[in-house]
Amino acid sequence: MKILLVSQMYPGPDDPDLGVFVANLERELAARGHEIERAVVDRRTGGRRRHLALARDAIRSARRFRPEVVYAHFLAPAGLVAALSSRAPLVVTAHGQDVRNIGSIPGARAATKYVVRRAAAVIAVSGWLRDQLELAVPAAAGKTEVVDCGVDVERFAPRAADEARQALNWPANGASFLCLGALSERKNVLRLARAFERRGEGTLAFVGDGSLRGALEGRRGIRVVGRVSHHEVPAWIAACDVLCQPSLVEPFGLATLEAMASGRSVVATTVGGPPEFVTSESGVLVDPEDEEALVAGLSQAAELPRPNLAARNAAAHHDVKLQAERVEAILLRAARDRPV
Repeated sequence: MKILLVSQMYPGPDDPDLGVFVANLERELAARGHEIERAVVDRRTGGRRRHLALARDAIRSARRFRPEVVYAHFLAPAGLVAALSSRAPLVVTAHGQDVRNIGSIPGARAATKYVVRRAAAVIAVSGWLRDQLELAVPAAAGKTEVVDCGVDVERFAPRAADEARQALNWPANGASFLCLGALSERKNVLRLARAFERRGEGTLAFVGDGSLRGALEGRRGIRVVGRVSHHEVPAWIAACDVLCQPSLVEPFGLATLEAMASGRSVVATTVGGPPEFVTSESGVLVDPEDEEALVAGLSQAAELPRPNLAARNAAAHHDVKLQAERVEAILLRAARDRPV
């Protein structure tokens, strides 16, 4: 099948970690024998001009490539670009921010409604996100399926924690906690830091960057690493005992799933996608606004097995290869049912 991939996030020379989940899924679809042409944004810089360039590239690619189906990541602007660039059947995946933008960004609701009407199928990365989308755009009901981005279980495989800590110069001093992602309000990093301090044991590393970095630096037992490339992420996960992602909202939670695949226990939010894959054996779900629960959750997760094979087994159900097979079925159905 000839697939035109349209995405506003994709790894590039200057931003190799941008939209890695899109590239991973593309790789698996290609491995299944499909021919893929892409029109993507592979950098964080450029403002609105990068989206104009995306529209230009998508139109040119559609004319030259003549896809049997167009597969877009994000409802808008990529989904809108995809809808307008080709008359081929459209399948679009909603990831989270694109749904939150409805009603908060001028024009987002109208654009999303058009994309949903135009799409042969819509994919949401969690059941929670599907419900949010259908609430905002009722036309999405009945045509939205849940398929998450999947995790590369081969890349994120259990590794010896001691070796990883030595390589990263992260000495073991009690339980080792890791928070991976943007240092932002939504990621709830300040409440996590306070909960860790109240617990009074171990170390906590923040891998990522953002506006709250200054408020985290200099705290006892806390290390702020900054942003690392995606190829370094497995080593940081391997070095921890518990990955902490108590976000105020998490539409899916890829870092949580990557940690589980690596055999690490997790502390995750009850708001969003994590309750759909975090089991009681693999981690602890907490109300992200309840600091007392977060303190207790850190201790409960630290008491789970190390490595945590139950977490690894739970993550295996979300192998990116399995998810690519599910996406493939949706794309094939959209291409097959195309009106003559």
